[in-house]
Amino acid sequence: MSVSAKDIRNVAIIGHSGEGKTTLCEAMLFNGHSLSRMGRVDNGTTVSDFDPEEIARKMSISLSVTNTYWRETKINILDVPGFLDFEGELNEAMRACGAALIVMGPTGGVTVGTEKAINLCMKSEKPMVIFINGMDKENADYHGTVEALREAYPAKIAPIQLPIIKDGKMTGIINALTEKAFKFSQTGPEEIPIPDDMKEELDQMENALIETAAENDDVLLEKYFEVGGLTREETIQGIRKGIANMNVIPVMAGSALNNRGVMNLMNELVKYVPKAAERRDLLATDVETGKVVTVECTEDGPVTAQVFKTTVDPFVGKLNYIKVNSGVLKSGTTLYNPNTGTTERIAGLYVVNGKKQEPVSELTAGDIGAVAKLTNTGTGDTLCEEGVKFKFDEIPFPRPTLYMAVYAKVQGTEDKVFSGLNRLAEEDKSFVVTKDSETGESLIGGQGEVHLDIIVKKLKSKFGAEAVLKTPKIAYRETILATATAEGKYKKQTGGHGQYGHCKMRFEPSDKPFEFAEEVVGGAVPKQYIPAVEKGIVECLSNGVLAGYPVMNIKAVLYDGSYHDVDSSEAAFKAAAEIAFKEGLKAAKPTILEPICKMRIAVPEKYLGDVLGDLTKRRGRIIVMDAKDDMQIITADAPQAEILTYATSLRSMTQGRGKFTATFDRYEQAPENVIQSLIK
Repeated sequence: MSVSAKDIRNVAIIGHSGEGKTTLCEAMLFNGHSLSRMGRVDNGTTVSDFDPEEIARKMSISLSVTNTYWRETKINILDVPGFLDFEGELNEAMRACGAALIVMGPTGGVTVGTEKAINLCMKSEKPMVIFINGMDKENADYHGTVEALREAYPAKIAPIQLPIIKDGKMTGIINALTEKAFKFSQTGPEEIPIPDDMKEELDQMENALIETAAENDDVLLEKYFEVGGLTREETIQGIRKGIANMNVIPVMAGSALNNRGVMNLMNELVKYVPKAAERRDLLATDVETGKVVTVECTEDGPVTAQVFKTTVDPFVGKLNYIKVNSGVLKSGTTLYNPNTGTTERIAGLYVVNGKKQEPVSELTAGDIGAVAKLTNTGTGDTLCEEGVKFKFDEIPFPRPTLYMAVYAKVQGTEDKVFSGLNRLAEEDKSFVVTKDSETGESLIGGQGEVHLDIIVKKLKSKFGAEAVLKTPKIAYRETILATATAEGKYKKQTGGHGQYGHCKMRFEPSDKPFEFAEEVVGGAVPKQYIPAVEKGIVECLSNGVLAGYPVMNIKAVLYDGSYHDVDSSEAAFKAAAEIAFKEGLKAAKPTILEPICKMRIAVPEKYLGDVLGDLTKRRGRIIVMDAKDDMQIITADAPQAEILTYATSLRSMTQGRGKFTATFDRYEQAPENVIQSLIK
């Protein structure tokens, strides 16, 4: 059935890995009667973790789309992996959702995943609700966790529930906005009188919420100053406005595993999270005029939609997950893709619950679904009516931070391996397949070791192709530090015509990759043989005399030689040049150059010392340091060989809070110990 945008909530469940996001999604689906019983992550029976790798690892690795109904409202739930390697999935979810439900543990602190989730919501202007999960665990510290949140985000945190704790376990909650208390039972929350020993704490919480509500509405603030208070409805109105403007982050608590506090959470999501129809102004570019236009989330407008995720299956084919931004998308219609300049017919339209797809005839503005069998449409692409031609901004994806060389495990299966890898790159935009033009190796790049390991396993399970990963080769170079002369003489007598070529050459350092010059006088080497000498040198440049690396920054000068009227030929002079090259380079102080990368590293101040010390160990040189917001930005140079696995080290040193980029900058002479190990 078609649902109006005012009756849709699009919620992404995000946060640190292992905090119970998938279990919370499962509880919400169960409460909304989309499931007859709750599955468990440990058993591999949840709706949103259905990939074989997710079941094996007991963790989410892909964004999963589900939906349920609660209080006549459709809640589209996007279950997002929390592990840092899957940042691309988080970016996809943030484009599709209208608000975020941040799940965190009751540890008395704020984890890096929670911190990143809140900061991303602020940056993306997404309203958020925090759910403190695991309140049934030993040593669960609700108050300590709320205080840690308040310290990290002053004036934004607004707890709207008080947990009722009995014998160290959460047995119920008090809702400070409705002044109602509930105890948890097998059939759901049951209303009970507010415990006497909690009334004072409840009063304090209510007063804090009234003040917060007043601060988010000028009319309410005026009334608050006049009469010293607000009605319950006015408080709810002010809190709702504060949530929509990201000035207020409500905090709730419960246990997803035991389905405690989840119904209360769903009630508040329906009440406080912005409706799809209340979405902030969505901007698009008019392809024909280049002007920025505002797209309103209304069923009356033209159809505009954006693909936020793509999955590729060798049997089912390609499935594009879409968010309809305006209009009513109907099966059988033809839409224009301004990203590719092609049209697509919408043949199969679905609503999705994990791996289950339910065919529907239409999707209305604000809703989320999937389209099958689109040929020229991928993640981030816009689909719209041909007369409109609006284009939404593409989804930002993190650049790969870890590259590995990839080879087919079985010789002869290369086509199958790279075809599969390219299909997986269609599915995961934070993963790339590329070729290193310097070393000739094929590389895959991703967000970390786990990410690349999963790609290789998916390649095998989905496409039946096996690949092995190796440390990438480094594109070293050889050059010379001094000037030297050398003589090359090629002489061969085989009865009849022989072979004779003789050249005297000088090799010297140059600031250009390669130069060739001739200073021959008196016709010692005839003009017709000089190009053969140059060709002989050029062919030698790919193989240096120290360790076989390509040679650069040299000048070769032909200054003398001799020839034979009958036996000389281009081939003989080419061979003579090769002899001169090898002898000349050995005498001209050959050395090895290593590639140096320019790095930009962003880390919180408290990790700066560790990161700088580690860079020094990697032979890095600090160029400049700047402060931006609460981060230190380090610009540095470092040898490429020393930073191949830097992504893993930086994550470990900064608990996942550090980021970096590295780009090739120049070549520099390698230290003697490096040169000797390469020669060896």
